[in-house]
Amino acid sequence: MFYFSKSKYCDFRQCPKIPWLKKYKPEEYIIDAETQARFNAGNEVGDLAMGLFGEFVEVTAFKKNGGLDLNRMKVLTKQHLAEGTENICEASFDYRGLYCAVDILRKSGDGYDIYEVKSSTSPENYVYIVDTSYQKYVLEKCGVKVNSVYIVTVDPDYVYDGVFDLQKFFRITDVTDLVNAELDSVEKNLKEAERVMSMMHEPQIDLSESCNAPYPCAFFAYCTRNLPSPSVFDLYRLGFGKKLELYRSGIVGFEDVAAQKVPLNDIQRRQVEFSLEEREPYIDKNMIEKFLQTLSYPLYFLDFETVQPIIPQYIGTRPYQQIPVQYSLHILQEDGTLEHREFLGRSEEDPRRALAERLTEDIPADVCVLAYNKSFECSRIKELAEAFPDLADHLLKIRDNVKDLIDPFQKGYYYSRGMGGSFSIKSVLPAIYPDDPALNYHNLEGVHNGSEAMELFPRLKDMPKEERAKAEHDLLKYCELDTYAMVKIYEELKRVC
Repeated sequence: MFYFSKSKYCDFRQCPKIPWLKKYKPEEYIIDAETQARFNAGNEVGDLAMGLFGEFVEVTAFKKNGGLDLNRMKVLTKQHLAEGTENICEASFDYRGLYCAVDILRKSGDGYDIYEVKSSTSPENYVYIVDTSYQKYVLEKCGVKVNSVYIVTVDPDYVYDGVFDLQKFFRITDVTDLVNAELDSVEKNLKEAERVMSMMHEPQIDLSESCNAPYPCAFFAYCTRNLPSPSVFDLYRLGFGKKLELYRSGIVGFEDVAAQKVPLNDIQRRQVEFSLEEREPYIDKNMIEKFLQTLSYPLYFLDFETVQPIIPQYIGTRPYQQIPVQYSLHILQEDGTLEHREFLGRSEEDPRRALAERLTEDIPADVCVLAYNKSFECSRIKELAEAFPDLADHLLKIRDNVKDLIDPFQKGYYYSRGMGGSFSIKSVLPAIYPDDPALNYHNLEGVHNGSEAMELFPRLKDMPKEERAKAEHDLLKYCELDTYAMVKIYEELKRVC
């Protein structure tokens, strides 16, 4: 029998090779932090949405080993259908090995409506139609009449006022017509999927737009393993479509790019040339000096860490809003004296007020502030000013005096081979200081990147005292390295001039 689920069907519709690789080469599946965060958000929102229409029954069941008991879930679903239960969550169906669970199955007249819950803030995603068309196909084959299909998404304009409003948090979009239009192709697609999944050898499917849409494929590294490294897919700020165009024309490695004289901007050209040849760093002293002349001592190096709760936790905040919870600040005097200050909020409460107050104490209104990729810090400061009008004047003056330390690199004034076409601080720092263990993020304990910090902070409140103290220490050390790294990068810019 052919076994398939709605997630496999959606994978198949993106690229037929994805479900095959998941089955036969699961070890090659690479989930990045952003993808995992999306999965986690989906589970959180799905649980919340169950109460959208009042009382409900959830048929989720587990085996002793912790895995889902699909057979039990299907039995419970049949029972509740027979009893006329109004709202069945995770309603489970199987038609000849084709399995699906419906987020919310709601009784509607002589049939049912499907409500598919997504953690996205937009219902305009073709994958959602693919997903729900498969569900409708399976349910109708199981004898369930489906009247309408809806996509439930998060309203990005919802503002938490202290009392959570489930109805306002979600938006419901009728996609019945779109699903019906897609429905005719489901059976044909499933027959092709059955053929592909029965293959003993890997499907020969070349790179395509599906590698990056609708989501970046978790098997991209595997499918490009035999390409030269670096390849056209590593070119700085080149659209994926253009990369594919070059690839399809036989221009794959940087050697091909150089030989075919592919039109490149200055930074892309430098990336290619430095990759092919051992060169001393490219340094435009004149432009770096002009950048440095825009700065004035004392220099305040600032970095925020944030959380981004999908369900707003604090009054006046929206879904997915970036909430600053800590900062690190290094203060460099003209004589080389370096001072460090820091702040870490408490996860039990809204940390923004305390953070904003401390920030205005630590940073005078008229000093030069340096951030790395400053739009992030400037946006957070602006939001703090909007939240706390009494501090707004000082905060906005801080924001107006922020300079961006990424500029000399992003604008091509300084480039070295080790950057590999990336100008993030985690690429620039080891390129400049390759052998300094104090500047190596991998040597940190517990927290090595922003995603780990974002995941750890909300859990602090539930930790035992000693574990919490260790976690807070790790958070502070990570953020401190961000601003110390900025100081060292600034010192390198001064040195080369």
